[in-house]
Parts: sequence; structure tokens; C-alpha cells
Amino acid sequence: MSLPLAGKRVLVTRPAGQVGEFATTLSQFGAEVLVAPSVEVEPMADTSEIDAALRAVSDYDWIVLTSVNGVAAFCERADALGVPLEQARFAVIGPATAKALEENGLKASAMPEEFVSEKIATAVEEVAGKRFLLARADLARADLARILREGGAFVDEITLYRLRRLSSDAIQALRSGPPPDFITLTSAEIARSTISLLSESGLANWLESSEIVCIGPITAQAVRQAGYEPAAVADEFTIPGLIHALCDRAAREANHV
Repeated sequence: MSLPLAGKRVLVTRPAGQVGEFATTLSQFGAEVLVAPSVEVEPMADTSEIDAALRAVSDYDWIVLTSVNGVAAFCERADALGVPLEQARFAVIGPATAKALEENGLKASAMPEEFVSEKIATAVEEVAGKRFLLARADLARADLARILREGGAFVDEITLYRLRRLSSDAIQALRSGPPPDFITLTSAEIARSTISLLSESGLANWLESSEIVCIGPITAQAVRQAGYEPAAVADEFTIPGLIHALCDRAAREANHV
């Protein structure tokens, strides 16, 4: 049986620490994987805000975590401070975040059917009068906090980590080869950073010649706002969902040859 991505060059733009399993799966499906991270996850130099929230964690009805990076940062600081989290109730954005919690000995009590942050509000049965701690990246969208407050919730927000846009060095190293067949984008900020880096590197033509595949509608919206149209958007907003969308797109192209 032929591999679904055989002969395809696929650009992976995730942070370096999150490339591994994604790239391995793509390779197993026959792809030539090009790695050019467009953002880097940076811990907070000043953790006083995080520490204060952790010391008051029992005051919150819900702790909201929307990424694997967020889980890591939150749990690492809790461990450093000796703050137990077993009694806390966590709401998460999707299965990868829930799995990260489980790996830390914790359990998600709420997860939306559609894996976008604002849908977390609907996954929690009653928000009025409840206290929420939104612990996220510095560039997190404001929609969830607004929806919760409009529903009568009390919301505190803290920044767990920062996303820093990288230089174009990794992309520059790919200039000698042909454009990728596919560019994969796994968040709105990664989409914006990748588009900027390609433009700065004189490779904006890749955004026209390569097919852009997005992990979900928020990422796709960022691509469209930059003036480009995604070729495919995952139905399930996860890395496995993205890979499925990528393989499906490749299969459709093969059938039209």
C-alpha cells in the first residue's frame, strides 16, 4: 500500500520542542519533513503573578488551561511552590491538553466538543457566580474571558509563558530547495509568524505555490486576514486531525492527476 504523503515536502512550523512526534508521523506517512519553527516558547522571567494565583488556587471554581505549554508551566510552578492541585477543577481546550494534565497526575473535568477556547464556556454547566482562573500565553485571545464575564463569572487572567517570534534563519536554510508542497500551521500566532518570516526571507511566493493546511478555524482566520486562503482546515482541531486533513488533501490531488 502506498504511503499517503509519499513524495510530498511538508513544512512544519511548530516550536522546536513540539516538532518530534508530529514530524515522525509525517515521515512514517512518506513525507519529506522540513522543520522551520516560527515561534519559541519562553517561560516568564517574573513568576510573581503565577505564584500568587497558585497560592490562592483553592479560591477558584475552575482553572482553565488551553495548551500543553500552559499545563507544563502551571504544574512546574505548582510543584516548585509545593502547591497541591489534586482538588482543583480543570477545564481544557482539547485532548492534548487533557493528556498533558493526566501525565501530571491530574484530570480535566470539562472539555468542549469543539476544540477552541471560547467553547470552554459552554463545556462548563454553570458560569454565573463562579470564579475562573484563565492561565494562558501572553498572546491569548480575549474572547473566552469576555464570554465568561458576560455570563456572570468572575475571571482572573494570568500569563504563564510568552511566544517569541524567531528570526528567519531556519527558513533561510531551506532556500536552496524547491518550495514545500504543504505548509502546516497549528495556531494563529504561528500562522502570523510564519507568513511574516517567509515574507522577510523573500519566500512569500511559497504562500501562493504551497498549499496551506490549518489545524482549525482560528488559525485559518489568521491566514485569511493575511490575504491567503488555506487549502484545507482540520475537522478535528488536533495534530492527528491536521495530519488527517493533510493526507486527505494529498489524496484528492493524486486523484486529479
